[in-house]
Parts: sequence; structure tokens; C-alpha cells
Amino acid sequence: MNRKNAVILSILLASAVNVFSQTGANDIIAASRERIKAETTSARTRWVITSKDGSSAERLIDQYSKKGAKGDRAVIVFQQPASVKGTRFLTMENQGAADDQWIYLPSLNKVRRISSSEGSGSFMGTDLSYDDVSSSNRNADLDTHTLLREEDFKGHPCHVIESKPKDASYQYSRMLLWIDRDSKLNWKIECYDKKNTLVKILEVLNAKDVQGYITPTATKMSTLAAGTSTTINVDIIKYDDPIPESVFTTSYLETGRAR
Repeated sequence: MNRKNAVILSILLASAVNVFSQTGANDIIAASRERIKAETTSARTRWVITSKDGSSAERLIDQYSKKGAKGDRAVIVFQQPASVKGTRFLTMENQGAADDQWIYLPSLNKVRRISSSEGSGSFMGTDLSYDDVSSSNRNADLDTHTLLREEDFKGHPCHVIESKPKDASYQYSRMLLWIDRDSKLNWKIECYDKKNTLVKILEVLNAKDVQGYITPTATKMSTLAAGTSTTINVDIIKYDDPIPESVFTTSYLETGRAR
């Protein structure tokens, strides 16, 4: 084989490997996002916000989600403490586009739409941004996925996948995901800013079988530069309990009542 043909072959092989890694990564991401087959999820969670000095504050939250023909819908309702009680947040997935999000703040007594430019802002003083809150249902087509390697994470054999947002305005330049090879649970996510600096780490601390689904029961988001974290503890979770459609509307945000 002459030098020219060898170079061409090397380029073709490299291209084939890249296509394979992206195709495989897309399949893994899809399997991870779709691993919970339940139509609805209802949960009561405790969010513990820990400051750099070790002090903490707690939020008691009810969460509801439901699959739909046009995408997933989710509602977060703050129950405690009194300073945030009655705050309600709605996110609606759009296929191939950014999610629609609204929030109701009792102090303003009105529903406000969250603009795309606010996606990187802190969600109610936690370490999660508005985009982070809906990231578990983030449309896979919004990112380019590449399978980097296979690696154990705390004894769990995982695929390590790099996801790069196609929209340059997204708050992260890339995310690294550790996805369980068997259960497809996403054990860890590293989030990098525009300067390729690691800024946040999301990690599942505990998981258990709930109604046949491996379910995270404690998840921690850490903001590295600030030295803060938010841990989400699941007290109660149920799959496939009926949830009225009216819960996923701005009218419900205003009134807190399902029709």
C-alpha cells in the first residue's frame, strides 16, 4: 500500500470510529432518558442547601411529572418553609427546542415566564439552575454525544459520554455523563463552562428499586467555586399514579388547584 492510500485509509477508519462512537452514544443517551417507562411520577422530596461554612437550609417540595405526545411535563411545588410556601414551577418539553418554563411567586401573585437567557440562573437559591432542573428530560437532539470510554464509577460499570450543546448560548460547553451499562442510570454528570473549567458535579448518592425501576433516592449537586451544594432526598415516590392534566398548566400555578 502506498503512502497516499495509507493516509486515506487512516482518515476513513478515524471517521468510521467517530461515527460509531456518536451512534453508540446516542443510543445510550436515549436508553438512559427513556429507562423509566411509567407515564407519571409523583414524589415528595427534601432539598438540603448547604453553604460553604457548613450551615444548611431545607426545602420540602412536591414534584409531579407526566409524559405526553408533545413531550414531558413537570411541576414543582414548594411546601416548606413559609418563606417559599406556595411557589410553583412548571416546565414543558419541546421536541427539538428548549423547554418552556413558568414560575409562580406568591409575593408577586402572578405567573412569570422564564426566558431562555435566565436558564443559567439559580433556581430558588439552590445549586441547580433553571436548565439543571429540567436536564433529566433534556431533548437528546439538542446535544452532540460521543462515547469516550468504559469506566467503573463506585463499582458500577459505566459508559462515559461527552455531550456538547449545539446551541452555543447554553450555559455549559460540555457535560460528561457516567451512565450505568446495565440499569442505564446516570450516576454522575460533570458540567464545564465556556472556558472548559469544571464548575458543577451532579452525583447520585443512593438508589433503590421502586416499582421495578432503579430510582435515585439521594442526589447531590455541588458548585465547586462557591463550595456549596444542594442534596435532593426522596422521601416518597410513586409511579403511574393518576395526575390530572390540569396540573400542568399556568392556571394550576396560579391557584394550586387541579380541575
